[in-house]
Amino acid sequence: MKPVVCIIGTALLSGLIGISADVHAQMFVFPEKGQTKDQQELDQFTCHKWAKEQTGFDPNQTSMAAAPAPPEQGQAVRGAARGAALGAIGGAIGGNAGKGAAIGAAVGGGAGAVRRRRAEMHYEGQVQEASAQRQQQQGEFNRAYGVCLEGKGYKVG
Repeated sequence: MKPVVCIIGTALLSGLIGISADVHAQMFVFPEKGQTKDQQELDQFTCHKWAKEQTGFDPNQTSMAAAPAPPEQGQAVRGAARGAALGAIGGAIGGNAGKGAAIGAAVGGGAGAVRRRRAEMHYEGQVQEASAQRQQQQGEFNRAYGVCLEGKGYKVG
């Protein structure tokens, strides 16, 4: 697998796991009405459940459905093989099958590499789109969670 694809896939996966592991890590919750620690935990659990119902998003669930499949491997090799076959045929007609195969392999390999790069760029766009969508859902969830806690007498920041 190419390093670019590995890095992007790893970044997406670690980003999704990192978000789900620290669901409310960036939120500070202060009990303004003297709630006990037990009451605060119960209220936070209740608000988490309510926010999940309101938004349809559970930050504790890592959704791999949103992650796209990485581009297929071997396009340059297949392109070179196809080009060599066609080049050999063309070269045989012209009297030099070996030279035609070599030229065909080079052209086909280049075309395969171009297709591979386009597929990688498309994949990178899909990864960015999935990440942006997850961040938006996380933001909506956090807003609902904060509203619930504020309604129960907590300062959220």
